[in-house]
Amino acid sequence: MATNYMTADGYKKLVEELNELERVQRPAISKLIGEARDKGDLSENAEYDAAKEAQGMLEMKISNLKNMINSARMIDESKINTNEVQILTRVKIKNIKSGQIMTYIIVSESEANLKEGKLSVTTPIAKGLLGKKVGQKASVTVPSGEMEFEVLEISL
Repeated sequence: MATNYMTADGYKKLVEELNELERVQRPAISKLIGEARDKGDLSENAEYDAAKEAQGMLEMKISNLKNMINSARMIDESKINTNEVQILTRVKIKNIKSGQIMTYIIVSESEANLKEGKLSVTTPIAKGLLGKKVGQKASVTVPSGEMEFEVLEISL
């Protein structure tokens, strides 16, 4: 089981989501299954099949969240050093080839959200940037080939 590094806020969000799934959504799906079962022949009951499938998906999501929570390791944000790129740092980088400048926050896999600029520590770009200091370059192999980035700024 992989360790999930996260902030206290990230951990809290996972626990809240798990509680919602277990306390609200699980009973709701059980109720749907019961109502569909009451309608008679289960072999030709599309509502029953759909509810059972939804239940399976929900249970899988609950199991995944429990695994993430159980393998979570809290990171003390006050001890994060901005001398080099590491998890929970905000890094401003420049694509050497295109000149495009991007800013990302390196986060745990469970907190990743590219629309919010949160890049998972497990992505090729984040892996290539980890440990780099301002002014250093990182060559990163991505599915489309090789990319080179320059670290412009590191902050919290």
